[in-house]
Amino acid sequence: MAAAEVRPAVVSDAPEIARIQRDTWRSAYTELLGEAAVAGLDIEELEKTWAETIEYPGTRVFLATEGEFTVGFCVAGRAPESEAATADGSLPDDASTTALIASLLVEPRWGRRGHAGRLLANASAWLREDGATRGISWVAQTDHASLGFFRRAGWSPDGTVRILDTGSTNVREVRLTGGLDLELTP
Repeated sequence: MAAAEVRPAVVSDAPEIARIQRDTWRSAYTELLGEAAVAGLDIEELEKTWAETIEYPGTRVFLATEGEFTVGFCVAGRAPESEAATADGSLPDDASTTALIASLLVEPRWGRRGHAGRLLANASAWLREDGATRGISWVAQTDHASLGFFRRAGWSPDGTVRILDTGSTNVREVRLTGGLDLELTP
């Protein structure tokens, strides 16, 4: 395996992040999100959105690389109150220090090589430095690979669910929560 690293993204990385999202959604999430939702991904629109996300204050996008290839990404930042709220809409005591892993995606062909773990560990370290004490992320209830990954990282469902309408289907997501004191083991 070539050298694997994680670094913060810059705006010029937006096209590669958009490509990874589009290709991964096509290969791994078409059944989950619906064919029309995945087919409707416009690469130019994705690139623009990713450029804006990279520059968004208080958010950091991390890239996983292996050798010369960009293989995955993770978006992290403070959780908006609407994301941190409990099922009844109330805010937990630690809402102001709760972080959100808004997206963590590794191309399937680069999977099982530790990239997702490196992405989450780097994002967690940055979030801890920024004063966050706990993380949350939303994962489709039927995405067993992502659920398993977060469980191995020590994160677990907190009982909060939401339904996303993709325009083709409804996706039930569970909110996972866990500590940010993650370290990679050799």
